[in-house]
Amino acid sequence: MSVVEHVAAAVRGPKFQLQRTTPSADPNVTARVHELLLLMYPPGPPVERRMDRRFPYPELIRITPVGEDGSRFVEQSIVVAGKTLSERGVGFYHPQPLPNRRVIASFHAGDGRWVGLMVDLTWCRFTDKGWYESGGRFLEAVPAIIPTAQ
Repeated sequence: MSVVEHVAAAVRGPKFQLQRTTPSADPNVTARVHELLLLMYPPGPPVERRMDRRFPYPELIRITPVGEDGSRFVEQSIVVAGKTLSERGVGFYHPQPLPNRRVIASFHAGDGRWVGLMVDLTWCRFTDKGWYESGGRFLEAVPAIIPTAQ
């Protein structure tokens, strides 16, 4: 009995009883599912324009804006949610637009250690979840902006 026949029989019967069915062996269903999957995952090697491998980085990152003159706006630092990390750059999520193109990204490295990297933000987009996603390239290693105890 197909899934459609099973549902029709259950609705027509005196009691609605959910029964487990076997996966559809209908070649038309299989062909349509394959068609949908091919749209999302075309055959062949993936097209990757990036030169570096990206790694998931689901950690918090402290972002400190840097002015055009190099001044650091420590009082405007925010904490963002990391997305990806590579040898050349970082991607992250944040709740509001960032006004400065250059920032210091401070990463907690465990055991009280912090790593600071100057980032040139090269892109930003608004997500359908109400957050912004930004990313950029590392320019140089700099002293991390360590949060003060409150």
